Amino acid sequence: MKVTIVKNVLDANERIAQDNRALFDEKKIYVINLMSSPGAGKTTLVEKTIMALKNRYRIAVIEGDIQDTQDADRISALGIPAVQINTGGACHIDGNMIREALPSLELDRIDLLISENVGNLVCPAEFKIGENAKVMILSTPEGADKPAKYPLMFQESAVMIINKTDLLPYVDFDLEKAKRTALSVNPALQIFEVSCKNGEGLEGWFNWLSAQIEAFRV
Repeated sequence: MKVTIVKNVLDANERIAQDNRALFDEKKIYVINLMSSPGAGKTTLVEKTIMALKNRYRIAVIEGDIQDTQDADRISALGIPAVQINTGGACHIDGNMIREALPSLELDRIDLLISENVGNLVCPAEFKIGENAKVMILSTPEGADKPAKYPLMFQESAVMIINKTDLLPYVDFDLEKAKRTALSVNPALQIFEVSCKNGEGLEGWFNWLSAQIEAFRV
């Protein structure tokens, strides 16, 4: 019975996500579903991405948290439209939550929509929201074993951003092992090594994202 219930939930979400995707395609909005564990640096990456690309693309952000509005407040302070989703305990954003948030945004004035998911390495990977790409962040303090322990997150993602490389001298993180294991579960995974703190490596991420947006708009 539990298996049937879970399948029905995922099937229903898939249909809503497809409807979201059709709307985004119509409006020519490129959508990222940004995922990571708590504290990996999602919001800081979003801020850095906004600052780098806001003169080229019209950007909006949907922030997902169990409660509070701190992240949405940070994005709004940059002059970017931001909608807060408080899941009330749910460990992920789903397609219906995104659908309910969209009326708060001017879709005709958006080129790039970033959805920052709830901090979790399990549930967000299972639920589509209508995104073009899932992007996940692995921070160095978390350890290099995460691709082996949470393979679905890495299988479902188009990009893995290894953040906080400035901490490599101070934490026990095997960079090559993390990349090797992640690629073993997803050989197509794009990997960027970055430090959102000092900006190192971010240009590669900005260039990749810009290329995806441009290709989508053709």
